[in-house]
Amino acid sequence: MPDSGPLGPPPAAPAPALPVPPAAPDAAGFLAALHPPVTLPGPPPQPQPQPPPAPAVPDAPDAAAGAPALRGILRGPTGLGTTSLDLAGLHRSRLPAPVSPAPAPSAAGRAVPGLYHHRVPEPDPARVAEVSRRIKRWAEDEVQLYPEEWEGQFDGFSVGRYMVGCHPDAPTVDHLMLATRLMVAENAVDDCYCEDHGGSPVGLGGRLLLAHTALDPCHTTAQYASAWQESLASDAPRRAYRSAMDHFVRAATPSQADRFRHDMARLHLGYLAEAAWAQTGHVPEVWEYLAMRQFNNFRPCPTITDTVGGYELPADLHARPDMQRVIALAGNATTIVNDLYSYTKELDSPGHHLNLPVVLAEREGLSERDAYLKAVEVHNELQHAFEAAAADLAAACPLPPVLRFLRGVAAWVDGNHDWHRTNAYRYSLPDFW
Repeated sequence: MPDSGPLGPPPAAPAPALPVPPAAPDAAGFLAALHPPVTLPGPPPQPQPQPPPAPAVPDAPDAAAGAPALRGILRGPTGLGTTSLDLAGLHRSRLPAPVSPAPAPSAAGRAVPGLYHHRVPEPDPARVAEVSRRIKRWAEDEVQLYPEEWEGQFDGFSVGRYMVGCHPDAPTVDHLMLATRLMVAENAVDDCYCEDHGGSPVGLGGRLLLAHTALDPCHTTAQYASAWQESLASDAPRRAYRSAMDHFVRAATPSQADRFRHDMARLHLGYLAEAAWAQTGHVPEVWEYLAMRQFNNFRPCPTITDTVGGYELPADLHARPDMQRVIALAGNATTIVNDLYSYTKELDSPGHHLNLPVVLAEREGLSERDAYLKAVEVHNELQHAFEAAAADLAAACPLPPVLRFLRGVAAWVDGNHDWHRTNAYRYSLPDFW
């Protein structure tokens, strides 16, 4: 097995040869690069029966305008005296050389037409292969995650490509594995408790609470502690949660671990709201659905970007209201991406699945096509709001860990979209164009 290096914070950067100028100009540059002037795309034109077919809609009409945003976030500040602000550069010799500008993706897959997004370089294939090998060994040997007949689904998830693409500044494969185990464990809970593999809204609260104790330990009396300990091995979701969290807490600070537990409680609360609606047959208003999706979303994934990067965003900076807005908007935008790419998959599944296009169609009386296209507009507005909020925070608080964390969250947002775009095993687009 290749040695991926130790976990923990990266070594201190060498002192710059020249005095570091005030941070404000760098923040202003970060602001300009992060959020160039953009306009939301208007509604797509209705198809015309007489004229010949129009040229194909570009994958990302704002991609040219957004390319500086991607480069600015991932590259960080540039210019004389900015070395100390680019903490990701401390590990750059161990990562693939950055490509600028980012090339068109080589992997198969079409982006949702009209969706505002940033293209990313293809994830490092060597890292993808190593993460894929390790996570499958963990799933099979350490936590006995799935029966043999589910192996194809596990492979089709392409979690190695997913995590390498979402965490380009991870210094080692060991750091990437922290995120990969947690991602797989979260999906096991979703599948086995809520969705495809025996999940049900009935009794979900009890199952989720007991699984959550694998993340947030139960402190009880000696008489009952052993029964709780035994319960952590009673099913695949709890085994996966426990193992993934054990690995995580050994690398994270106490503050980072507690942050993750809090975000997982948010996620479980969102699961319960959706389950309650399923049991009562309630179709939420659009605003209610979006509120639920702020909890039942990807938030736990980008908020560990500093642990995976080998550094820490201090708790007081993470708790700033403007940082919380950035994180919430990132989670909201990426979750609508999931709604859009999984739309046809959910329509083909048993039962009535709530997603944004379905809720828009039912609550606003739209056709399936118009509802889907409006959901694209909702995503675009959320994505632009995320970039604007991140840029505002970078200008207001241009501290090195803040700037690096913002770049990491933005990289996660972009990598998440790219994984959805390229995962033809799981996703296909509706025929609306």
